[in-house]
Amino acid sequence: MNILINGQSADSISVLDRGLQYGDGLFETMAVIDGACPFWNAHMQRLQQGCERLQLPVPESSLLQAEADALVRHEKRAVLKLILSRGEGGRGYRYPDPIQPSRIFIRHPWPDYPQQNRREGVHVRFCSTTLARQPALAGLKHLNRLEQVLARNEWQEAQIAEGLMLDENGNVIEGTMSNLFMVQNDILYTPDLSACGVAGIMRETILELARNADMAVRVTNITKDHLCEADEIFLTNSLIGIWPVNRLEGQTFAVGEISRRLQMLINRDYPRIYV
Repeated sequence: MNILINGQSADSISVLDRGLQYGDGLFETMAVIDGACPFWNAHMQRLQQGCERLQLPVPESSLLQAEADALVRHEKRAVLKLILSRGEGGRGYRYPDPIQPSRIFIRHPWPDYPQQNRREGVHVRFCSTTLARQPALAGLKHLNRLEQVLARNEWQEAQIAEGLMLDENGNVIEGTMSNLFMVQNDILYTPDLSACGVAGIMRETILELARNADMAVRVTNITKDHLCEADEIFLTNSLIGIWPVNRLEGQTFAVGEISRRLQMLINRDYPRIYV
């Protein structure tokens, strides 16, 4: 069985669970390499911060580690998803008393992404579905992903790897499954996520690596016009690492020096993940 629910092998959960009823919870999607999650600590830190913001009890770290190990210790390469909901509750939005969270671990096969995505870059497009600005949820990897569901189903073309989403004010925020970076005049830019968007684990890793390498970094609003004037664009998440963008709708971009340098730094610090 590749699913654990509250530590037990199972494949179903109560219809009264608030994760199902309201999207009341959080999730983490983790790379697994040689029986371990290289970014485990970063994922757990984000999970804890999300729990604090949602007033959701934080499971014991040793419990989560033991359940994760049970699913991945023999896996060469896989994806581990953790879903943490507020658990069962009656009708209505008020928190149940007491709150008894539900833990779901699911092991998936490693995605068969083309190697050329990393080397040569990918085609992306803009989505018409926008992200609502809600600072109370900004940055969180919460369970309500309907905006991303709608955005991802705006295209079916196999050659388009990702869609970029804007907020209601016209700022480019992220991809449907990724964070966004651009380079202009040797300055690395990434969108401000204080009003909406997901603060990805790889995004934070890239920002730290760039600053440690004395790169100029700016976290700011990025408009479509600003993005289209970029020298380089790339996408990140913990499964893809860094994918350069070589085409945004009708415009082409080079796979640039800073994108390559950051790929090398990631491969140096986290070998064997993005190969």
